[in-house]
Amino acid sequence: MRKLLKYLKGYEKESIIGPLFKMLEASFELIVPLIMANIIDVGIKNQDKAYILRCGGILVLLGVLGLSCSLTAQYFAAKAALGFGTALRRDMFHHINTLSYSEIDDIGTSSLITRMTSDINQAQSGVNLVLRLFLRSPFIVIGAFIMSFMISPKITIIFAVAIPVLSYIISKIVLVTRPLYKNVQKKLDVVSKGTRENLAGVRVIRAFSRQETEKKEFDENSNVLYELQKHVGKIAALLNPMTYVVVNLAIIAIIWAGGLQVDSGSITQGDVTALVSYMTQILLALIALSNLIVTFTKATASASRINDVFAISSSLTDEGATKQTSLEDAKKIEFKNVSFSYHNAKETSLQEINLQVSAGETIGIIGGTGSGKSTLINMIPRFYDATQGSVEIDGIPVGKYPLEQLRAKVGMVPQKAVLFKGTIRENMKWGKPDATDEEIYEALEIAQAREFVDTKPEGLDTMLTQGGKNLSGGQRQRLTIARALVGKPEILILDDSASALDYATDAKLRKALQERTKGMTVFIVSQRAASMKHANQILVLEDGEAVGLGNHESLMQTCEIYQEICLSQR
Repeated sequence: MRKLLKYLKGYEKESIIGPLFKMLEASFELIVPLIMANIIDVGIKNQDKAYILRCGGILVLLGVLGLSCSLTAQYFAAKAALGFGTALRRDMFHHINTLSYSEIDDIGTSSLITRMTSDINQAQSGVNLVLRLFLRSPFIVIGAFIMSFMISPKITIIFAVAIPVLSYIISKIVLVTRPLYKNVQKKLDVVSKGTRENLAGVRVIRAFSRQETEKKEFDENSNVLYELQKHVGKIAALLNPMTYVVVNLAIIAIIWAGGLQVDSGSITQGDVTALVSYMTQILLALIALSNLIVTFTKATASASRINDVFAISSSLTDEGATKQTSLEDAKKIEFKNVSFSYHNAKETSLQEINLQVSAGETIGIIGGTGSGKSTLINMIPRFYDATQGSVEIDGIPVGKYPLEQLRAKVGMVPQKAVLFKGTIRENMKWGKPDATDEEIYEALEIAQAREFVDTKPEGLDTMLTQGGKNLSGGQRQRLTIARALVGKPEILILDDSASALDYATDAKLRKALQERTKGMTVFIVSQRAASMKHANQILVLEDGEAVGLGNHESLMQTCEIYQEICLSQR
């Protein structure tokens, strides 16, 4: 948790004012038992109603002042805690966006979502309670002990015994529950992951009538989470009864010892009442402290998980990279003995790939599922870094480019068509924020999307739902291709992004790309041999190795695997 305190920067004033006003409230609270003692020893004893009313007025005034201080403290504490949570959430979001695909794959999307939401909320609640109570509760305990000592040093021995016992109980329960709370958050990751997968794949689940199986699996995970929470809850629930037992025994001892001292004339009845009030104040302060500690324990467990994310440094950084100028006579893209293996993978996904691509060429990449096609093209915009060898653009290794310059050169159309909630125009401007309608329409025409966009009553202002769910699969794919084309990239990568198109539309798309993107280097990754027959070069992959390279005619003569693919699709 200490590492996250930097996110309170800018809220130093609130972080100081909140606890100070809580201490001021506690000071008023410590005066109350003394006034009550005076009411008993003076007002009631002498039947002085005026004195009783004056003291009652003082008590009301102390109550109003205490309430005002408490509200002020809570306002500033909440402001600091919200600022802390906002800054932390912003930084984590920015940090996650710097991570490469490899790091995100290692942590898991569902876990990142849980840490961005639940864990940060827990940390924020911890900060809020700490600012309100971390000074107040100890101040009440110490103050009540001192005040009771001033009344009766002998009876204060009871306080001196009770306070360490209470502290031991609280610390013991905290030590036991802290790792358990961390396990609860881990299990919450599992439940979140299952929920996310079910929501994303709801159509597939229903298509295969797997609802009952998924319900059963969700119930099992939820029950494990329930049992973990119930277990840690039972341990945490021991806190209040155990502290109450100790405090009530201490109050009994105070009344018994106080009665003896009253009988001997050492203290008054009002002093005994004040001593009991101070012990009650200690009880309430320690209960508040215990609640703080439980929340803080959850917060520290969550903070540990948050720090784990921040501890992961991205393998893809452009630190030290400077804006590059293309080398003359260099190939547009060149793979030099490129090998790649995923983190913790036992086998390599790509093995010694060599490929030279000139500007304006169309390159087809074909191969079976899992042959490494997507992995290969993902190294061009540097979503992954090669384990061995190098990938060069315009004669310069991609690692030397600033990421912004590198990715401005590349228009990427991923396998899964991803659109965002908003208008078609807003989605089209992702690649070029200042794109005109003419540029957007030109890209839509090349992507064969103009025809269905024009049929929409609102045209480019048509609203898309999240993920573009109000469009067909083929329409989504065509819009994502158009989005990449709007920015007129030097390199266009189509990663199996026409799989939902019929053959006629696919043929029109390939023809438009060939005729209207002169000078653009195009990579086509596809399972369809027909999609790349007219490519300048076709790279055939199998199990991460290049088993063929050439045009369609030469591969039909020399590459057995390419022949099998083409023959199987006739």
